[in-house]
Amino acid sequence: MPRPIQAHIDLSALKNNLRVVRRLTSSRIMAVIKANAYGHGLMRAAAALDEAEGLALLDIQDAISLRDTGNRQTILLLEGFFAPQDLPLIAEYDLASVIHNTQQLDWLDAYPRKHALQVWLKVNSGMNRLGFLPQEVPAVMERLKSHRAVREVVLMTHFSHADEAEGIASQLERFSGLSSAYRAPRSLANSAALLRYPAAHGEWVRPGIMLYGASPFVDMSAQQIGLQPVMTLTSEIISVREIGSGEQVGYAGLFRADQATRIGVVACGYADGYPRHAPTGTPILVNGQRTRTLGRVSMDMIGVDLSDIKDAQVGSRVTLWGEGMPVEEVAHAAGTISYELLCALTARVPVRY
Repeated sequence: MPRPIQAHIDLSALKNNLRVVRRLTSSRIMAVIKANAYGHGLMRAAAALDEAEGLALLDIQDAISLRDTGNRQTILLLEGFFAPQDLPLIAEYDLASVIHNTQQLDWLDAYPRKHALQVWLKVNSGMNRLGFLPQEVPAVMERLKSHRAVREVVLMTHFSHADEAEGIASQLERFSGLSSAYRAPRSLANSAALLRYPAAHGEWVRPGIMLYGASPFVDMSAQQIGLQPVMTLTSEIISVREIGSGEQVGYAGLFRADQATRIGVVACGYADGYPRHAPTGTPILVNGQRTRTLGRVSMDMIGVDLSDIKDAQVGSRVTLWGEGMPVEEVAHAAGTISYELLCALTARVPVRY
């Protein structure tokens, strides 16, 4: 028998979450499927998101694979092209490309084909990651508007605090003041901005984490938004034992029992993508009942508290995250974010769609 851990990917939940986005906005939807669709499987996720107007990712070969399998939506390369030899492929496969630096502009100048490319001009409105500064944009726009290789320009930016109390006001004001000078489509909103700031929707929205059934907020659950978890990571109990008061569990003895405790061992660890830094008390489901992890996460195993789950035994089902156990709740307990957990699922975990 194979090891019992498995990731279940519910593509109908992905479709549901896309419908939630559709109800929230009249903008065109650029579904973000980078990082292997946040760990969910690029090609299957793209097929489930066929009603989105666009798909956004990083790797040009992945984009070509999508075209080769019949995807006709706009496909956007979020970091643009990395070398001048990418440009003929971008044109051949009718891909859209972000441009965020002068090196890319110089490479574009050397490309001879007329009206071949849709360009998304990245504006650095305050995140200070990628993009042209607002004062640089007028000259860049003039260069692109008259460029022989460019057929359309979309203006875009990215918010650094859309999921936090600080919000987007300063970045939105900066970008809006700039973009109002041009008759160009705009793209601003990630999942958090899409949910909280309708004024930032623009002509294109770029939902990511919400498509996969996780909330971008610490104060609002995915269920409250109407989202369904797409990935459920499950395993089984492979050992049960009783320990006495004062006994330790796991490496470094990070959990020490203060009374007689019934513990179980789950076939899952950091080599499967579960966070090693998840502390004692991280929530987990055994036989559909909430309990807590105990001690340090090992490479292949996690200790869990079975004291209040009397029917738990070897073979009992365990849900690490997903249906019944929100991934963002597990991430919060582990001091990280749901994005990291979903993307960290390793290749040794079997995936069932």
